[in-house]
Amino acid sequence: MPVNLQAPNPLDLAPVAGVTLGIAEAGVRKANRKDLVVVRLEEGAAVAGVFTQNRFCAAPVQVCREHLAQLAEGSAIRAIVVNTGNANAGTGADGLARARRTCASLATLMGVAPEQVLPFSTGVIMETLPVERIEAGLPAALADLQPSHWGRAAEGIMTTDTLPKAASRQLTIGGKTVNVTGISKGAGMIRPNMATMLGFVATDAVIAPELLQPLVKAAADQSFNRVTIDGDTSTNDSFLLIATQRAGHAAITSLSSEEGQALQAAVFEVSRLLAQAIVRDGEGATKFIAVQVDGGRNEAECKLAAYAIAHSPLVKTAFFASDPNLGRILAAVGYAGIGDLDQSLIEMFLDDVHVVTQGGRHTAYREEDGQRVMKQSEITVRVDLKRGLATTTVWTCDLSHDYVSINADYRS
Repeated sequence: MPVNLQAPNPLDLAPVAGVTLGIAEAGVRKANRKDLVVVRLEEGAAVAGVFTQNRFCAAPVQVCREHLAQLAEGSAIRAIVVNTGNANAGTGADGLARARRTCASLATLMGVAPEQVLPFSTGVIMETLPVERIEAGLPAALADLQPSHWGRAAEGIMTTDTLPKAASRQLTIGGKTVNVTGISKGAGMIRPNMATMLGFVATDAVIAPELLQPLVKAAADQSFNRVTIDGDTSTNDSFLLIATQRAGHAAITSLSSEEGQALQAAVFEVSRLLAQAIVRDGEGATKFIAVQVDGGRNEAECKLAAYAIAHSPLVKTAFFASDPNLGRILAAVGYAGIGDLDQSLIEMFLDDVHVVTQGGRHTAYREEDGQRVMKQSEITVRVDLKRGLATTTVWTCDLSHDYVSINADYRS
């Protein structure tokens, strides 16, 4: 069961002017399930994205990068197509051809160029993409296009997710209401530098197109690049930011302006909610854990310590068992790669419980206090390195028996 996560109420998801979404059952892997999503963008929309850092990236990731690179040559993205059930990764030249064929087929139906379509796939790796099934499902997806279908689209991009993931926020810029709405999917093969996750956030804000790439990168760094479930970086990770330019306010030309900061805050919040929802729905997860590392000389070494804790199977299984075997956390900090770390300075807390001081067990710490916190469904681990002023936070979950079962049975 997901950790304190509920399915979004479709009525809470604000439509974004210039975006319509359609969903179909194409039978990509299994019959009678939503597995094909088309997102149509009206003319004038600006699009930017960030993708997996896995060098063995999937065919759709390669095609997306190619098509986005052509934006500088005057092209404009007009559609997104997402299939689940098949990742189209590890499929070589044939996989690239099938991703491009998907784009061409949708482009023909919409009357746009293939380069104006971005393809996304998620599911099983090293299996041939059944492009004929996708092509057969496209007319139904196009017929289903509606501005209010964010919730249905969140369902249509799920794989091992138990719940759809979506979030929406509104703000006012120049007296105009601006909507920011997004969806994501992901539950396993999740680690920093993105994961087996897809994320799509759209806003009707009016913003200079050249600001979109730094904004999407910053949003990813504040959200999807701060989550880990199992330490595996996927082949298909993608996070897209769309600005339709329809809200009617004066254009934002600087992210450091008051309007730019307000939009950035809303995009960051939606992105964080979507990223945290992935952790809350982590495969087999029973606990949501925030790992905060303070007192680093820079954020990079704070991240080293935070991810060492969050990735550790020993730490994660201890949390699953509610076992305050907290020396595992100290061990993870020790091997994180901070070469001149002074262990005699380290402080560690579990929520309100002061566990370690000056590198050793706090004299007032009682194991029953640690166990009390460990039994909670939401836990904060805080480590202070006492080396400087930098800080960072990442989000993870515990590691349960169900994680093994889910992944052992994934292809069945």
